[in-house]
Amino acid sequence: MKNFLKIASAVFGLVFLNGCSIAIVGSDYKEQTPAFNLNQFFDGQVKAWGIVQNRSGEVVQRFVVDIRGSNANGVLTLDETFEYDLGEGPKTRVWEITQKSDGTFEGSASDIASTAIGMSYGNAFNFRYAMDLPVGDTTYLVQFDDWFWAFDDTAIMNRSYIKKFGVVMAEVTIFMQRQS
Repeated sequence: MKNFLKIASAVFGLVFLNGCSIAIVGSDYKEQTPAFNLNQFFDGQVKAWGIVQNRSGEVVQRFVVDIRGSNANGVLTLDETFEYDLGEGPKTRVWEITQKSDGTFEGSASDIASTAIGMSYGNAFNFRYAMDLPVGDTTYLVQFDDWFWAFDDTAIMNRSYIKKFGVVMAEVTIFMQRQS
């Protein structure tokens, strides 16, 4: 009986934790338009406005990002500069992203702990990676589940789910617009 209670508690815990996570299915967006092309959208100047919400829904960061994108030799480089109205975070980040022969993408940046793996799904794009995220005096290794959806050729919405042990700890919402 004692073992049964342990197993039942563990199963309940896993089901509960799974219910606390976000599960977006990329294939649901394969037929949606307009198609999102990562390389085309970020080739040039992009302005972004975003917020970070903690588990309680409280906005803990509010920021603006200027992104300068360029494509050279099969590498998409995103040079990002951040300004914060609320909270703190990185001042700059430079992503280098390449598309592989199988259609997937790989990306890296100096503050990203693992290679980012990306996949296009028609109207949507998903990037997954680990990051050492500084919070106060502590750094946490977290997983990012980053989703982008195209509105048209000039605007996209980005929603990132920051997870620890599979549980969403914070959410990031960013609106991005190509600049003329």
